[in-house]
Amino acid sequence: MQAFIDAGFLGVQLQVNDEQGKWVDSAGVRKLGTNAKPPVNGRFYAGSNVKTMIATVVLQLVAEGKIGLDDSVAGLLPEFGLDARITVRMLLQHTSGVFNYTGDFDPDGSWVPGIPSTGQEWLPNRLRHYEPEELVRFALSKPARFEPGTDQKYTNTNYTLAALVIEKVTGRSYAEELRRRIFKPLGLTGTSLSDDRAQLPGPHSHGYYSYKDASGKEQVVDISRQDLSLLSGAGDLITTSQDLHTFFSALNSGKLLPAELLAEMRTPNPTMGYGLGVFVQNLGPNCTVLRHNGSPPHGYGALMYSSPDGKTTVTGAVTWVDSATRGPAANFQTLVDGLVKEVFCDGKSAG
Repeated sequence: MQAFIDAGFLGVQLQVNDEQGKWVDSAGVRKLGTNAKPPVNGRFYAGSNVKTMIATVVLQLVAEGKIGLDDSVAGLLPEFGLDARITVRMLLQHTSGVFNYTGDFDPDGSWVPGIPSTGQEWLPNRLRHYEPEELVRFALSKPARFEPGTDQKYTNTNYTLAALVIEKVTGRSYAEELRRRIFKPLGLTGTSLSDDRAQLPGPHSHGYYSYKDASGKEQVVDISRQDLSLLSGAGDLITTSQDLHTFFSALNSGKLLPAELLAEMRTPNPTMGYGLGVFVQNLGPNCTVLRHNGSPPHGYGALMYSSPDGKTTVTGAVTWVDSATRGPAANFQTLVDGLVKEVFCDGKSAG
């Protein structure tokens, strides 16, 4: 944890569950100008960790025979005029080829801007509300990145569409289905979607964004208030370290899905090691972990790692002062890799 603080992060809260029990702690500060440490089970914006939950609900619907993994999404959501070759599986696996509404790269490497989701263009719009259909229609106004099923590219649009599939199949909002199928049965009392609030509830750490104003003076903005409807179904989760552990442990121990669908979920496409809602990461001999980290536009990052049997997990969050260059976040993955190898591989690097 101290390595994160030394690298410039403001705060970190972590929970490790393994055969020795549960360990929780925090380091750094919860808010600029104070000495108080981050709450060890405070709420945080968990971003894309919600994708694993969305995938779990879709797979539960598959198990119930209400939908097929290889069903055409166009038949389920005809209002969007989707390519008929795009299947439910392709949404969960990021192999649909649809444009990422938060911005994407063209085949030649040039950046195609999306709906403002980072930097000073996002900052004044951080409390703007978006409807999922608005996000999807924007994405579909752009050319596809590749033919469906021929490549893999991480794309928020896939999971906003998957959330809309849940709504079409069940007749209820995806938020309600998450509550009915995951939050309530598992007792995730600190978990919610940001569908009805733009503020972290209860104890929490603060994230920030810094920039230079017209006079060249640095301004630091508290962004613990932000409307994550910008990432509907793809990054609009609020949760705690304990709740992430409870969910991910239950999932990987087989409590939420039949064995055959859990196996499908954890079968990675070799392009980027992503299955159906989870990354499968091999860190060395006898050291495979399942993961899905997350981050909203700025200031917060969430960790969710598990052993294949669900008995060992690392969950938690970090906060920082973000900027156009992402500040300390540029070192995030390197620091996380060191943490994960310490817990799951006894500190040994891959190989």
